[in-house]
Amino acid sequence: MSYLNKYYPFLAGIIVFIIYQFTLAPSVIQIDSGELAAVQITLGIAHPTGYPLFTVLGYLFSLIPLPITKIYQMNLLASIYCAAAVVFFIQSVKALLNNRTNFIKPKKESTIRIAKKSRKRKDEDISKIHSHTSFSDDIILFASVFSGFILAFSKTFWFQSTSVEVYSLHLLLLSIIIFTLIKAYLQTEAHNKIYKDYWFILAFVLALGFSNHMTTLLILPAIAYLFFLKMGFNKASINKMLLMIGVFVPLLIIIYLYLPVRASHQPSLNWGNPIDLERILRHISGKQYQVWLFSSMESAKKQLIYYFTSLSNEFTIALVPILVGVVFSYFYVKRIFVFLLIIFASTVLYSINYDIVDIDSYFLLANISLSFFAAFGLVKLHSMFKLKKHKDLVVFMVCLMLVLIYASFNYKKVNQSNSYTFEDYTKSLLSSMDKKSIVLSYQWDFFISASYYFQNVEEFRKDVIVIDKELLRRSWYFNQLKTNYPKLLAGLQNEVNMFQDALKPFEREEIFNAQLLESLYRQIMTKLVTSNFEEYNVYLAPELVDQEMQRGEFVLPAEYSLVPDLFLFRVVKTKNYVGARNPVFKVRLPERKDYYINFIEDKIGSMLARRAVYELQFNRKDRAKIYIDKIKSDLTSYNLPVQLLKAIE
Repeated sequence: MSYLNKYYPFLAGIIVFIIYQFTLAPSVIQIDSGELAAVQITLGIAHPTGYPLFTVLGYLFSLIPLPITKIYQMNLLASIYCAAAVVFFIQSVKALLNNRTNFIKPKKESTIRIAKKSRKRKDEDISKIHSHTSFSDDIILFASVFSGFILAFSKTFWFQSTSVEVYSLHLLLLSIIIFTLIKAYLQTEAHNKIYKDYWFILAFVLALGFSNHMTTLLILPAIAYLFFLKMGFNKASINKMLLMIGVFVPLLIIIYLYLPVRASHQPSLNWGNPIDLERILRHISGKQYQVWLFSSMESAKKQLIYYFTSLSNEFTIALVPILVGVVFSYFYVKRIFVFLLIIFASTVLYSINYDIVDIDSYFLLANISLSFFAAFGLVKLHSMFKLKKHKDLVVFMVCLMLVLIYASFNYKKVNQSNSYTFEDYTKSLLSSMDKKSIVLSYQWDFFISASYYFQNVEEFRKDVIVIDKELLRRSWYFNQLKTNYPKLLAGLQNEVNMFQDALKPFEREEIFNAQLLESLYRQIMTKLVTSNFEEYNVYLAPELVDQEMQRGEFVLPAEYSLVPDLFLFRVVKTKNYVGARNPVFKVRLPERKDYYINFIEDKIGSMLARRAVYELQFNRKDRAKIYIDKIKSDLTSYNLPVQLLKAIE
């Protein structure tokens, strides 16, 4: 039992890690997965804010020779980070529960009131407080572990463990920061040596946190609360804070130096090209994403409603101990309540002002604070069980059953173990093109990000040039294209130079000529096709045709036309029939559909249907039937037009 008492946080972490393996993605998934894996393995530079610590740690882990694919190895690292975060969280809960009396604010009463109050009444009040905050070691163990499981198997937290993402390391660093903060608050001696003083250790781990994700700033109000609560607001505390900053800033600068040093070597993936101070500051501040921050009160209201309505989906039945813990801590450990409330409020109030679709990960710190409340709820619920015999065993079994039910609900929501859709879609799309091809698209979340991994790590179809149409609006992207494809921009260098000159004041937030920028941008789009047509096969993704071309924002000269060709439109210079490959690809679609899966299924279905229409225009009914049959067999959710079905009968 003593062994269990000593190592139970680590044993719980191992259990969590093992369970995470059942939901681990075997390949890339949606959004940034492919890009981040490729950046780590090739030591590139990721999208803002650059994530230098994440990149370097991932690179070192990728060097370990494991008998698995590199993408699986990077996904495995995410599960390690998240399981380790649970270990630190459990130890933080244990520290709070073991030292809860240090957070009880002593009541101040006037001399008159003390005189009036009988000795008996005062003893009763003290006894009442202690009866509600007196926990045995077994109860502390029980509450720490089960609150750790509540956090580990909450939907968004669990999802971060399934694939490579910056939030997995972010969760680990946040957990270490909170653990160090609690230890700093509880330390009783004034340490003369920095490495023995937890406040300076906190400054060190804070620098690590900021070098991975800038939303680490959301923990700062809670740190300030405990710091000044412990140290007071005086000259000594201010001096100590300045010394902490003296530890924090140099370490942060050293880690972020990775960006300019690596950018100077012009890696294949070099987002932002941060080689000078201007570009570095623009990159680490996430300047290009700030348009979605504090956009409107309406947007903030929408995100706030979304967060609170999603809590039942996030925690399911675990909301019961969370709510009990909120009430219990408010009445009996007010300072802990305030500490956790500050974490919750600062996270939610900031995150609701970010108008993006995939907002859930920005609420992770708030969910951590709720899991702390769950620990206090569990000890209160334990005290409410009125059993004379085997009380601890009964409570343990009840909680274990509830956690198993809770985890099984969220398992279905986060399970990525059969997620091959994005690998299949990316590889099939790249394979559908002839050798030496160019494709223009802005399907970042669906295949462009994934192509970064498959082309740069697995060297799959490196002859295909994938151009992100939206990134062409950024000056740094032309540098990356020149590095990887030196001849690509040769026929439009004039336009590129003019565009980059016109872009400088825009990127510096100075007065700029919007009309000129848009005109040059459209010229670049067109000339990318026309100047490379003789040497490359050129393809356009369907979203570009359906949106920009329909609106007249992107045009091709009259002699060019488009032919549907499996996943893409092929650019041709003929009105005659142009053949295409048979649809022999296989894209595995999961039973559980979401926005990303539905998008891919819809795009594949619509392009196959368009190809069938094209075949019918040339009276090739037998060919049209091949594409229709593929839709029927593989894309069961796609609604084929009735007229098309009748046309092939």
